[in-house]
Amino acid sequence: MRIDLAGKTALVTGSTRGIGAAIAKGLARAGARVAVNGRTDESVDKALDQLRDGSPGGDFVGVPGDVSTDEGARAVLEALPRTDILCNNLGIFGALPALEITDDEWRRYFEVNVLAAVRLTRAYLPGMTDRGFGRVQYIASDSAIAVPAEMIHYGVTKTSLLAVARGFAKTAAGTGVTVNSVLAGPTHTGGVEEFVYQMVDSELPWEEAQRVFMREHRPQSLLQRLIEPEEIANMVVYLSSPLASATTGAAVRVDGGYIDSIVP
Repeated sequence: MRIDLAGKTALVTGSTRGIGAAIAKGLARAGARVAVNGRTDESVDKALDQLRDGSPGGDFVGVPGDVSTDEGARAVLEALPRTDILCNNLGIFGALPALEITDDEWRRYFEVNVLAAVRLTRAYLPGMTDRGFGRVQYIASDSAIAVPAEMIHYGVTKTSLLAVARGFAKTAAGTGVTVNSVLAGPTHTGGVEEFVYQMVDSELPWEEAQRVFMREHRPQSLLQRLIEPEEIANMVVYLSSPLASATTGAAVRVDGGYIDSIVP
């Protein structure tokens, strides 16, 4: 199965590191021109250097701007007036007891994790439907289904993305544009190794340490290891392609079997 995204432009929000950077790299390797987004010029420039070094020949362009704000979103839209693929990856998370989450914190999580994605979808979707092709994706989480007690504000925003994706898929019905969410499971990103070693013997080699961590602290996982960002990216690249033309309005799982249900 060959995925060819030549001639397509993709925007990946929050793509200066972690899952977003892996998605940007994957889309570029499939031939897309990829717009890399972060809050500052400095973070985007650094990411561009790393992506170009890691993907010689990849076509990357920087579009800095905090898309959780109207001003930042306008800056991105001015720099990139149209796109064929929109991957709403931007997100924040953090642990906090449920009764200590303030109204301001709830609002911040919704602004970043939900409204930023809604804002960009609203801006780019009409052009996609006019052209008869487009791919919109939202990077959700296993926490959308198995809401963690220690960060319900994060879980609720990811649950919201499932509804947002389903709703916009109906808006795009019959146009050639697909809209989906991706349920990512526990993933090996920046800071996770440090967290794992806080929970298990710090003398263990990494491969063994993560398996002990998953077995003892994330036993729901059928994969029994952390997911690599590239594995999330593989699904996003597929969903971005013409090969996924019949998949829309779906919550597609890349969770390593973490979610204990048959349908999400």
